[in-house]
Amino acid sequence: MLDLSDLRREYTQGGLRREQLPASPFELFEKWLRQAVDAKLSDPTAMSIATVDEGGQPFQRIVLLKQSDPSGFVFFTNLGSRKAQHIKGNNQVSALFPWHPLERQVHITGQAQPLSHGEVLRYFMSRPKESQIAAWASKQSARLSARQLLEAKYMELKKKFSDGEVPLPTFWGGFRIVPSSIEFWQGGEHRLHDRFLYQRQTQDDWTIERLAP
Repeated sequence: MLDLSDLRREYTQGGLRREQLPASPFELFEKWLRQAVDAKLSDPTAMSIATVDEGGQPFQRIVLLKQSDPSGFVFFTNLGSRKAQHIKGNNQVSALFPWHPLERQVHITGQAQPLSHGEVLRYFMSRPKESQIAAWASKQSARLSARQLLEAKYMELKKKFSDGEVPLPTFWGGFRIVPSSIEFWQGGEHRLHDRFLYQRQTQDDWTIERLAP
């Protein structure tokens, strides 16, 4: 058995202080996201989305952030997927950005709200054609007996849509996570990490609290 007890490192890249925090968490998130992109991290927009099924069982998976602004955090998915079905029954979700090389995490809680048809269509039409076809080919989260079936379906649809645009599937959409809280975590030496929690009071008003590591 692999011994994990001695696998550790110090977090030394810097701290986070109260006087450095803007009034809006979106301003700090945009700054950290830009730094993650500039640092050429692998998949800097990847975030883990946690949902809960009807029995209270939590599930997590990685999705890609496609838009962020003061209205929330946007991702797209098959509406028949497990995550989308969970959200239909309980739209309380959480998201986590694990920017380990920068010794940072951002944790978001809030409600996942469906995007409008126009928002979904605009993004779908911006995707590479191969990705558009793949959206049609996959019944996301459905049981699949063999990969060959998926590949055969993809090739069938590739031929079908060889000429002209690929239409938006009726079963494909997206969600905007409207946050109620956003926590910023910056690693610190000797496990004395810096954690600041923004909690929404009104649409544009947030409280800020330091949390113990």
